Amino acid sequence: MTDRCLADWLQLLETRHPSEIDLGLDRVATVWQRYQSQRTETSNPKIITVAGTNGKGSCIASMQAVLMAHGYTVGTFTSPHFLVYNERICLSGVPASDQIIVSAFESIEALRADISLSYFEFNTLAALIIFDRHQLDYLLLEVGLGGRLDATNIIDCDIAVVTSIDLDHQQWLGETREEIAREKLGIARANRPLIIGECDYPQGFEAMVADTNANPLWLGHDFSYSQQQTSFSISLKGIESEKFADFNCHGLLPANKTIALQALVSAGCALDAEKCRSSLNEVTLIGRQQKLNYKGVSIILDVAHNPAAASELADYLSTQAGKKIAVASVLEDKDWTSMIEALSDIVDVWNIAELTGISRATKGQSLLKLLYNAGLEGKLSNSITEAFATAVAQADDGDRVVVFGSFYTVASVLQIISEENSIE
Repeated sequence: MTDRCLADWLQLLETRHPSEIDLGLDRVATVWQRYQSQRTETSNPKIITVAGTNGKGSCIASMQAVLMAHGYTVGTFTSPHFLVYNERICLSGVPASDQIIVSAFESIEALRADISLSYFEFNTLAALIIFDRHQLDYLLLEVGLGGRLDATNIIDCDIAVVTSIDLDHQQWLGETREEIAREKLGIARANRPLIIGECDYPQGFEAMVADTNANPLWLGHDFSYSQQQTSFSISLKGIESEKFADFNCHGLLPANKTIALQALVSAGCALDAEKCRSSLNEVTLIGRQQKLNYKGVSIILDVAHNPAAASELADYLSTQAGKKIAVASVLEDKDWTSMIEALSDIVDVWNIAELTGISRATKGQSLLKLLYNAGLEGKLSNSITEAFATAVAQADDGDRVVVFGSFYTVASVLQIISEENSIE
């Protein structure tokens, strides 16, 4: 056993495995089986695994809020983090402590022997061990990439959720929506509920769903929501829904809140309409159309990092007054051209920068070139910090600085705002 602190562990895990992304279940499943063989106590939580191009985090945040409002204990595993690693593993809404995480890491290290695990595989195993040790009622697992070969898929979930299907991570998941859909459906289990939030599904999708032998529930058919101007009502399969009305439209998307409630009903959770309404009307999520104020300037943070999410962001920004001043950067596997197209009529000023210290970052000159190719002008800064400072200086009263393109982009700005607030 070592005396490594969490920071030391994370530095080691970031560099030890030969590939940052290394899909496959054999390595991580073997270590998990070794852990299970040594267990002295058993826990039997309800497990909900969530896949999807967009909406995973919102769905999990909604489920967590509702479950906690009903008095359940909940473990959530999400990624990536914004400010501290501990955000990835939460126990009833509270990030796990350094000590708890290090203890799990030490257990994994002792169990893995000569098996090399990626950073995310270590993360996943740590979360599962921590949850097992805390005897929780519900586990909410966010798929990191795809579904079929993601480390979270070593667990046979009780409920599988696919929030959306669109183009992203094509290098690993396939070049078409059909291929990506097949990967995401890999989390489904035969004879168990499969909650499908994608309404505009690709060709052949119904046959793919049938091949899983799961019990599908489709948004827009088996369950639905009806949106008014500032509120929406929900109809769920398996529960009388007359009282599920007057949910606020602000914050997370109504579709993701609706998917979350259907997943909980399918898991056997007896929902109280008022508790659902109060918790979902208050739920927020870092970096999802998040509004902050910095030095008197209105800031909007959104982790939109693919064309579909950029379109959702554009729709939201169209409801906001003032000039829109962008701070943006993306990873090299992202469709920056299509994201620009989605936001070109909404964004008035573009500030871009290469993500520093990130091996998969798109080069700054490439970001700028594609912006110019779209007939737009932008300023290339040396860092996100510099781009954000420029954007704040450009903003007049009533303008909005919009930060998007990557979790890393948003995290950089959150760090700046956090440090400023701590000084104040």
